[in-house]
Amino acid sequence: MVLKSINNNKAAYLFEGWQETLIWSCLQNVMGCVYVDSVDNPESAMALIGDFCFLAGRPDKEMVLFLPEERQRDFQIMVPSDREWGELIKACCGERAQKVTRYATKKELDVFDKIKLKRAVDMLPEGYTLKMMDKELFRYCRETAWCRDWVSQYDDYAVYQKYGLGAVILKDGEPVSGASSYSGYNGGIEIEIDTRKDCRRKGLAYICGAKLILECLERGWYPSWDAQNTGSLALAEKLGYHFDHEYTAYEIWL
Repeated sequence: MVLKSINNNKAAYLFEGWQETLIWSCLQNVMGCVYVDSVDNPESAMALIGDFCFLAGRPDKEMVLFLPEERQRDFQIMVPSDREWGELIKACCGERAQKVTRYATKKELDVFDKIKLKRAVDMLPEGYTLKMMDKELFRYCRETAWCRDWVSQYDDYAVYQKYGLGAVILKDGEPVSGASSYSGYNGGIEIEIDTRKDCRRKGLAYICGAKLILECLERGWYPSWDAQNTGSLALAEKLGYHFDHEYTAYEIWL
């Protein structure tokens, strides 16, 4: 039986050593949720937030196949804590599970060059405007597919104001690039960054990323960056992050 955890502290030990802010968001009850095989003495756990599902503890087939309301999506990224979980994901999901490599960056508090980042912000091309996420932009993103993940994990703008932060570049009054918080936790955010297809290769993502990092530092927040691919990792390194390690995930169409 898979149960929703009512005391995430009891499941925390299963995720010990996992430097993933999405998991921290769940364990801190900021957003997302945790499912366990036992409320009192969990041996298997699943931290679920947005498209991401992190599996830890004893591999459990029922947990891999479990579909709570929060996981009723067309797409899921399952991240196993070890090879046994990975083999179980492949066995349960078959051809629907595509094995991918993602890239974690180190969480270093004093690594960012503020002068360099401020210079990057000043590189904004003529004809573009840089704004911080506000209520109007929040609503626009909620209704626009390509940038929805900048705000999709927040129930409303009030929650975003408390746990989120974003920098958006506009052209002709419409967002064309942005760096925002995919999720928030006590002490920081997980960055989600993207540029509309027709406006890529102009350095806009670099400018947005620089602005968001500076704003996080002003608040005393850590701007965590997990790279989906080598392009994302290269941008992260340009902004000041350092590569930590590769890890395996499974992209699954439900």
